[in-house]
Amino acid sequence: MVLPDSHVLLVASVTLLFPISSTGSSPPTTTISAAGRSGEGASPTPTPWPPQFHSLLYINFSGALSFVDLWYDWPNSRNFNIIQHQLGELLYDLEWGNGTSFYYTLDGNRRCRTVHFDVGILRPDWLDGATYLGREAVDGFICDVWEKAQFIWYYEDVETRRPVHWLFYTGREICSCDDIRSGSSTRGRKMASPCLLL
Repeated sequence: MVLPDSHVLLVASVTLLFPISSTGSSPPTTTISAAGRSGEGASPTPTPWPPQFHSLLYINFSGALSFVDLWYDWPNSRNFNIIQHQLGELLYDLEWGNGTSFYYTLDGNRRCRTVHFDVGILRPDWLDGATYLGREAVDGFICDVWEKAQFIWYYEDVETRRPVHWLFYTGREICSCDDIRSGSSTRGRKMASPCLLL
């Protein structure tokens, strides 16, 4: 199965759907000492995501830029992305916990495509078992860095413990551009099958 180019990989558990490639990107290598962190000597663990949050993201995939308005709602088993491609279409990506994803537009073309993944949305603790790589400076932040399944490098700001940068083996980069707002729910948003509404 091939994902649409516009799919935001951070919210679908696609780590099980793609083979790992040795020709993909590798993370930056500017390492910074982790001295001064409590529990010195022990590797830090990534902060689990809040059960519900809203975040704004920039995505760069080989120069193709997009801006994503992300709504994550684990208790209600859904995830919603509003994806604005630079100089391109506005795409909606609605994901359900049962693995069903809807990609649709509301412009004059009004199209919708349904895709089923074997895995639903990411659990809040999806980084459990990730390998700690140390500290690196990225995008002006000092970050703890983890690698998961040779698929993703995850950068968490040491000071605020929020995600600030992701790098996928494909070269896709995701940068958080605002604070994750905990407690934001998808409630009140249209979460029925959009293909039935078009």
